[in-house]
Amino acid sequence: MNEIVFLGIESSCDDTAAAIVTGEGRILASVVSSQTALHADFGGVVPEIAARAHAERLDLAVEEALAKAGVTLADMTGVAVTAGPGLIGGVMAGVMCAKGIAAGAGLPLVGVNHLAGHALTPRLTDGVEYPYLMLLVSGGHCQFLRVDGPEDFTRIGGTIDDAPGEAFDKLAKLLALPQPGGPSVEAEAALGDPDRFDLPRPLLDRPGFDMSFSGLKTAALRLRDQLIAEQGGLRQTDRRDLCAAFQSAVADVLAEKTRRALAAHPVPVIAVAGGVAANQSIRGALEPIADEAGARFLAPPLSLCTDNGAMIAWAGIERFRQGHRDGMDLQARPRWPLDSSAAPMLGGGKKGAKA
Repeated sequence: MNEIVFLGIESSCDDTAAAIVTGEGRILASVVSSQTALHADFGGVVPEIAARAHAERLDLAVEEALAKAGVTLADMTGVAVTAGPGLIGGVMAGVMCAKGIAAGAGLPLVGVNHLAGHALTPRLTDGVEYPYLMLLVSGGHCQFLRVDGPEDFTRIGGTIDDAPGEAFDKLAKLLALPQPGGPSVEAEAALGDPDRFDLPRPLLDRPGFDMSFSGLKTAALRLRDQLIAEQGGLRQTDRRDLCAAFQSAVADVLAEKTRRALAAHPVPVIAVAGGVAANQSIRGALEPIADEAGARFLAPPLSLCTDNGAMIAWAGIERFRQGHRDGMDLQARPRWPLDSSAAPMLGGGKKGAKA
């Protein structure tokens, strides 16, 4: 092959992923091995279990991706790998796997910020030109970014506590719904009445682009407890209506903050990415906001919303084109903010800003 072809490896949370992507944006293969069943009994992702599963599955995922693409390591231009942020055991497993492949095959190694993978997905799927606005919404992150280049991100707002995906997971746990919580809540909400319960829309009474979802989660908890106390239990209709009201509140907050962000930072494109971007109600709430602002609205295919190796391969290609290469001293990082100049929104701790 004469064109750029990258192997991308992703292992930051509970999906073991590998993909083969070309410099033209063609995804030759994308393999994602889910760990949902391994964590089902624990109500969330267990870092130690996730790390062990990554170590067991990474080479198999890479082998499968190469086979599906009909290529070998000799056809690769380089290897891109998530080097952070994420659960450190999983990130380490991916980085060590990528180092071994790069060293053994004599390929350049490029470490990628997992969040940059999400933020650059519109470039992979739609060839979007810089600059554009990105609403990154996932299980652990929620922020508005102005994207001016592969390594040029300006955070203009974000959550001061829980991310939307985290809030969905916690609501699902409160209502005894299966994890991951996002799809479970969305399925229940589709059968519920969003207007039955009046849940708060946090921070809409304050200017700016920052968000908060912890209070919304607490309000849902109190409402659940009130229903149980009054009725002696929670009916199926209560669960569905509560999910619908919760989802509606999250969508309203994201929509209004997006409206403000576009007004203050007019750009031709507003994109959404991350696991919560798969939620159809949230997509539906954001699209008319973009239309009002005269901006194009983009959301990736559902398979590229959640963690995947294709976005990592593409982000690696973008960095590679800028001349970036990493050595065998590439470190796994549990925390790695895209905008290092912005003040941490979620307590930085001894190791620095989370994201």
